[in-house]
Amino acid sequence: MIRHLANSRRIGALALSIVLVLGHATLSQPAFSQEAPSVKLTLKNHRFEPAEPHAAANKPFAIEVTNLDSTPAEFESKTLRVEKVIAANSTVSVQIRALAPGRYRFFDDYHEDTTEGFLVVQ
Repeated sequence: MIRHLANSRRIGALALSIVLVLGHATLSQPAFSQEAPSVKLTLKNHRFEPAEPHAAANKPFAIEVTNLDSTPAEFESKTLRVEKVIAANSTVSVQIRALAPGRYRFFDDYHEDTTEGFLVVQ
């Protein structure tokens, strides 16, 4: 009986520890709300449209890039710290941290010489 009681307490303590660890992990994740604003870009004929999208400063947001070309593209920005391959005729969404006001260059790494744009954050 004493052994059974000791095992029950260990299991209870273990269960509580797991709940606390999972709860902490969930609460400590970066908050990207489903309602976070989204900047939409289209890539067609190796050109971004719009070439200078705008986003609000100091708030996280998403950039949604739709590649309408028949070849893959690589959405990249050193200043945004993002690099994402986009298959032909598909869309990807990239989460962006809150940014200070400024202009942030982005480009298609496969066609950097002709395909670039600037995100304007105000």
